[in-house]
Amino acid sequence: MSSNLAGRHVRTQTFSIIATTVCFLVIALVLTGLMAHVVTTMTRSANEIDDARATRAARAAVAAFVDRLSATTTDNAVWDDAYKAISAPGAADWAYENWGKTSADYPLYDGAVVIGPDRSSIISAYAKGKPFQPGTYFGASFYRQVDKAADSGQAPVVNFIKTKTGIALIASQAIQPFEKEGELPKLSVLSFYKEFNAEVLATLSSEHELEGLRLAAAPEPGLLNTPITDLKGSVVGHLVWPSKAPGSAVFQGVYPYVAAAVIILVLFLAGVLLVGASEARRLNQLAQAAIFEANHDSLSGLLNRHGLLTLLGESEGSDFSPPRLYLVDLDGFKAVNDAWGHAVGDDLIRIVSKALSACHPEVVAVARLGGDEFALVQVGTAARKEIEETILALFAEPFKIDGRTIEVGASIGAAARERDIPPLELLRRADMALYRAKENGRGRAIEYDPELDRERLRVAELESLLKDAIGDGTIEAVFQPLVSATTGAVTGLEALARWRTATGNISPEIFIPLAERCGLIDALGVHMLKTSIEHARNWPGLALSVNVSPVQLCNPEFADEVISLLEDLDFDPRRLTLEITEGVLMTNPDQARRSIDHLKQVGIKFALDDFGCGYASIGALRQFGFDRMKIDRSLVSALDQASNGADVLKATISLATALQIPVTAEGIENSRQATILREAGCDQLQGYLIGKPMSALDISSKLQEQAA
Repeated sequence: MSSNLAGRHVRTQTFSIIATTVCFLVIALVLTGLMAHVVTTMTRSANEIDDARATRAARAAVAAFVDRLSATTTDNAVWDDAYKAISAPGAADWAYENWGKTSADYPLYDGAVVIGPDRSSIISAYAKGKPFQPGTYFGASFYRQVDKAADSGQAPVVNFIKTKTGIALIASQAIQPFEKEGELPKLSVLSFYKEFNAEVLATLSSEHELEGLRLAAAPEPGLLNTPITDLKGSVVGHLVWPSKAPGSAVFQGVYPYVAAAVIILVLFLAGVLLVGASEARRLNQLAQAAIFEANHDSLSGLLNRHGLLTLLGESEGSDFSPPRLYLVDLDGFKAVNDAWGHAVGDDLIRIVSKALSACHPEVVAVARLGGDEFALVQVGTAARKEIEETILALFAEPFKIDGRTIEVGASIGAAARERDIPPLELLRRADMALYRAKENGRGRAIEYDPELDRERLRVAELESLLKDAIGDGTIEAVFQPLVSATTGAVTGLEALARWRTATGNISPEIFIPLAERCGLIDALGVHMLKTSIEHARNWPGLALSVNVSPVQLCNPEFADEVISLLEDLDFDPRRLTLEITEGVLMTNPDQARRSIDHLKQVGIKFALDDFGCGYASIGALRQFGFDRMKIDRSLVSALDQASNGADVLKATISLATALQIPVTAEGIENSRQATILREAGCDQLQGYLIGKPMSALDISSKLQEQAA
């Protein structure tokens, strides 16, 4: 039943790990995508930037080629000697010597043409040092360019023309003097042309960093290009060249590192997945372990209180029959720890845990709620008595641990689940039944009954009434005389608490244990001590005995409170005797010894009350230095009931006499008892024969009668 809660917890933990891992992977992939986009963009941008630069360089190369031929043409056309020579009879020879001849190997142009002023006569036309027909070679567009360039003062007309062998650049300008004087006649035109051949392309490629530059009729896929146009803007060809793609080149250079980074990233992400899966498994295991530890006792391996309540909570609304809860408390377990040590006690807990787990088929779960308290959950039709007898049978025989024979018993409190009561209520009911079982004696089994709750309410009401009674002084002090065994004179008074209510008197045997259980004993003790002292101040010369609870004496502040009260009331501490029972010697002897020593230093005396009915030893009498010993009334009454009662009593008194401790006998009801006690050595007597407990007023009257 508890697996559902555990499963939900584990699924939550696992989902958290998976979500974290997936989130991390998504972030890593997004960052990787962004980095890949950045690298791609940088590579593409670098390529585009260099392509744009190369295109500009190609255009600049063409422009430089044009400017160079244009400047060469101007240098030769605007020349006084050329102007005079072309106008003279030997113009053709002069033109050949200066231009035609040099065209054979001159790097700036491949041919030179001089057209006469009439625009139809060719004065000189040489290409690579040989005569040629420009009209045939260049076509009609050549003469249109010449006509356009015939005016003086005009810059060279430059044009790309498509020839039979390719593309040529022609620059034309009128031959004219450097300085014009007056109106010039119609001028001849000088034209230089340069073939756009491989040599020119190689030069431009070298000068402008355009590797692979060549001429093509049309753009080619995968290559950069720039068009070459004529005067009309018509494209006559294209310069094409491959892109350097520096971004791609750089990327290729760093590609091994990028690839290595990608591999590392993939391995890293795979590692993250593996670590995430491993962490999910580890957390799953830790969650299972934590759930187990949170719901189980580490010593026995059984369910703990939380696990039991969870189990009972999950059983609500199930198809199973309502469970019955049994609480089992070991009787005598503390004695095992005290006698053999906690290691043996732990072994005993483990043995009992295994025995309880297998005690009956209908016991579906066993829990350890505390040191020696267990809980069993029964689901089935077996009778409660059968289960209880089975549990008690486990403790019928002693346990064997490392050669030791250990006997413990068990008390059982049972509660049945009715009307879907909450788990805590079921546990409370079983606990109440267990408390009653332990009150009734060892080896008892009690089932919860509503009367237990009603009794608890009555006790709670009584606690409230007791608190009010202490506060308003309803609890009064009465006094029983203590007389000298030899003279019969009253030597002291014992203060006794009485609680009278409108419905009757409540016995001290009821309200004093109640005050101890509910934490009111300190307030009750202070109230009784103060009230008794206030009355005793009116009886000078008489000792006052006041009973002190072991709970009071074990309070570290008790001694200071008593001394402060005596100082406030101006009462002689030497008149006060505090009576304590031997139970304080067993519960907290160290603190009791400190309180006794502190109070004895100011003169307060201590009497051991009810000696002979418990476990007080001679060593305890010596260790605590009691000033008086009070023989329990059971030893006194035994004088009339047992044949050896007198012998036991005399032996007890002889023991005190040997220790030089005065003895008070209480509970004396007849003269025979008084005589025996007096002869045995008791120096002080108390009982109904001597005087019943009386109010302070009655005590004052009796003392006055004796004085008279």
